[in-house]
Amino acid sequence: PVFEASLALRRRYWSHDENTILIAQSCLGNCLADLGRHDEALVLKREVYARRVATLGISNERTLVTGMNLASSLLDTKNFDETTHLLRDQLLPVARRSLGADHNLTLGISKNLANALLLNPDSTRDDLLEAETIMQDAVKRRRR
Repeated sequence: PVFEASLALRRRYWSHDENTILIAQSCLGNCLADLGRHDEALVLKREVYARRVATLGISNERTLVTGMNLASSLLDTKNFDETTHLLRDQLLPVARRSLGADHNLTLGISKNLANALLLNPDSTRDDLLEAETIMQDAVKRRRR
């Protein structure tokens, strides 16, 4: 109730400050996820990610973090294919291009992609090998 009230107040009194509203919406989404209300959290995180992409662009670091939060919620709701698509096809190439392959956020996206591939019950042998390769590369980069 506290986060819901906070979001309502921010929408009412700070409607001109979209960033403040998105932060409150993210907090509410994280709280819902922590409570096991994953479907509700997913709806909020999709909205926040879409607004970040629209306002800041896909290559903004804050947008990439929001995308990782969305991927986490997709995993929580067992949307493995959508998670893999988001991380592999959208977030990881952009993070490598804008932040570099050795940046902590890029490595985090890589780790999340490997986890999504490993957790998917329909993963093929190639998917598992890809996850292993991703993790080996991430560990090598992290040690530098």
